[in-house]
Amino acid sequence: MTDTSQSAQAAQADRASRVKEPAGSGARRSGDPASRGRTTIADGVVEKIAGMAARDVVGVHAMGGGLSRTFGAVRDRVPGSGKSNVSRGVKAEVGEVQTALDLEIVIDYGVSITDVAGAVRENVVSAVERMTGLEVVEVNIAVSDVKLPDEEDEDEDDQETRIR
Repeated sequence: MTDTSQSAQAAQADRASRVKEPAGSGARRSGDPASRGRTTIADGVVEKIAGMAARDVVGVHAMGGGLSRTFGAVRDRVPGSGKSNVSRGVKAEVGEVQTALDLEIVIDYGVSITDVAGAVRENVVSAVERMTGLEVVEVNIAVSDVKLPDEEDEDEDDQETRIR
């Protein structure tokens, strides 16, 4: 046998050992198919999930501070603009198996801040862990404002100017 034919046979044997045998051949590959390969989750994905989960809690009026909401309202009017308002007020740091979140919220007047913050944490942790499989190690919440009953919403002002 020549060196060329030996190396060709070795390459073919190597390929054969990596290629899955046809069904019913009796040969089995160890390991779950779902564990073959790697899944990465972008920070923005976790931010959107957390933002949606936080908004679902009664007592959360809006997400983000005053300045970010103002810029967000302007940005929302521009077609094809960047970050969606779903993730406004949410910052995520995502690792391979864990994530940490910082949320900035505006609450409705009259609700218990500690109760709302606890409910937000619970809802965010549940949603993020269920949807991503990541362990949420912390959810920091900053209450940046309280919505008073006699204050108009920034969104209502925007609606009025568009309707006229």
